[in-house]
Amino acid sequence: MGGGLLKPLPRRFFDRPSHEVAPELLGRVLAHGPVAVRLTEVEAYGGPGEDPAAHTYRGKTPRNAVMFGPPGHVYVYFTYGMHYCANLVCLPEGHGSAVLLRAGEVVEGVELARSRRNGPARKPVADRDLARGPARLAVALGLHREHNGLDAVRELSGPAALAVLDGSPPDPALIRSGPRTGISAAKQTPWRFWIDGDPTVSPYKAHVPRRRNTAATSVGEAPSS
Repeated sequence: MGGGLLKPLPRRFFDRPSHEVAPELLGRVLAHGPVAVRLTEVEAYGGPGEDPAAHTYRGKTPRNAVMFGPPGHVYVYFTYGMHYCANLVCLPEGHGSAVLLRAGEVVEGVELARSRRNGPARKPVADRDLARGPARLAVALGLHREHNGLDAVRELSGPAALAVLDGSPPDPALIRSGPRTGISAAKQTPWRFWIDGDPTVSPYKAHVPRRRNTAATSVGEAPSS
């Protein structure tokens, strides 16, 4: 990609608290095979016992085990029975922290990303919306359950390689922060970061409690990371 000018970020980049890593991920490029996305919006999630919105808040489980592994790996989870979302693990092994990848601009493999997002019977998706939202980003990049745990700190090689590349970080004056999207716990923590004015940033949505349906079992809220 980019004539070979972009380089993978080193593991030490991720070996820090997630709220420090998150704003510095903006403008970086996540490449998975032939598709690459320049990140424009992310959210940080803390570790066990410190961030009630994080999947790791109550400790290690089979589902969140990757978050307790080495930094720089990708944590992919399934939510609401419909969507996959991707995170990048932070801090040393055992800490259980990550950054949710919320939105970005598809900069390589646009046609493939379009085919993944449009589908055979769907209305065509505008390019700005190809990776505008965490589930859309995962679809555009072709990330699924089997990619959970892949190492994103590596050289690009092979048709399904995954790497976070240095990219082009924005002017610091354009970086904004605010409450995380759609969560009920720790909802005022300002760990959502985005590039101001970028058209691929997803709209902010506050948490809305789901009403219980007496005719069916309601789906409980899933934390964002």
